[in-house]
Amino acid sequence: MAIARGYAATDASKPLTPFTFDRREPRDDDVVIDIKYCGVCHSDIHQARNEWGNSTFPMVPGHEIVGIVRAVGSRVTRFKLGDRVGVGCFVDSCTTCASRDLDLEQYLPGLVPTYNGFESDGQTPTQGGYSDHIVVKEGYVLSIPENLPLNAAAPLLCAGITLYSPLRHWKAGPGKKVAIVGMGGLGHMGVKFAHAMGAEVTVLSQSLSKKEDGLKLGADHYYATNDPETFTALAGRFDLIICTVAAEIDWNAYLTLLKVDGDFVLVGIPENPVPVHAFSLVPARRSISGSMIGSIKETQEMLDFCGEHGIVSEIETIGIDEINGAFERVIKSDVRYRFVIDMASIKA
Repeated sequence: MAIARGYAATDASKPLTPFTFDRREPRDDDVVIDIKYCGVCHSDIHQARNEWGNSTFPMVPGHEIVGIVRAVGSRVTRFKLGDRVGVGCFVDSCTTCASRDLDLEQYLPGLVPTYNGFESDGQTPTQGGYSDHIVVKEGYVLSIPENLPLNAAAPLLCAGITLYSPLRHWKAGPGKKVAIVGMGGLGHMGVKFAHAMGAEVTVLSQSLSKKEDGLKLGADHYYATNDPETFTALAGRFDLIICTVAAEIDWNAYLTLLKVDGDFVLVGIPENPVPVHAFSLVPARRSISGSMIGSIKETQEMLDFCGEHGIVSEIETIGIDEINGAFERVIKSDVRYRFVIDMASIKA
């Protein structure tokens, strides 16, 4: 076992504090990664505070991990010492399937989350990226393109793939009108991706406070949803709407903005059920769907796309000792647009 240093939630009601723990010894197919940066995802807060009711403690959050390869097992062929790599939301998959599904593994039984989960033995807890190093099976390690700065690439491992996957699945591209609901850590990535894919991009945000940013990042149009006239002006406009907000908004109002056969796709998850009226769907054959993250295969595709187009997240870099304040700022939407922890700030 190797000792790792990080920050952990030891109880749902307590702040994160310094924490040392054991990382497993590397196996022949493992990659050992010195973590340089880790993004802060809102789901880290949900998990650390047991807001989804499935948390186990102590918990080291973090699944937007980038770093440098320190060591590789004897059977590792894709990585070598010094490589720039990443780890996303899961570190094993299809552990209860007949075989690994390279395209749909994120939706199948046996997914092993990067933290707040258990490895395939069902006993060894997984701990995440708010730490100095991690040991991961080769098949779940991703290559970071050389032209992307590591700190700004970290949020691509969750925020990035969460938006890239539905945009690809619902075929965003030239001739398609796409709306992104919410201009936050997820939404700003959706704007960048949809623009790079060639779609006509509209941001639907509560106010116009981030309009300048949205247009600069690639949006063609920007509307405030606190203005009722927005829903009148944009009725029947869009082929695809991706909703990134977790607040309980009126989905029926947004469904009226879709064309015939339009799709409303959820990536933000409200705490409580949101009612949908049949008449919001039936008259125009509209659909409401959900999307999670992507497979490892698709995540690498996304990273390569980012390398080709120079896409990274807009970030604010913090030290690990600032994490509790950062959590509060995320809740208040007081970040443009993603916090990233510099792991050099971990004290020896």
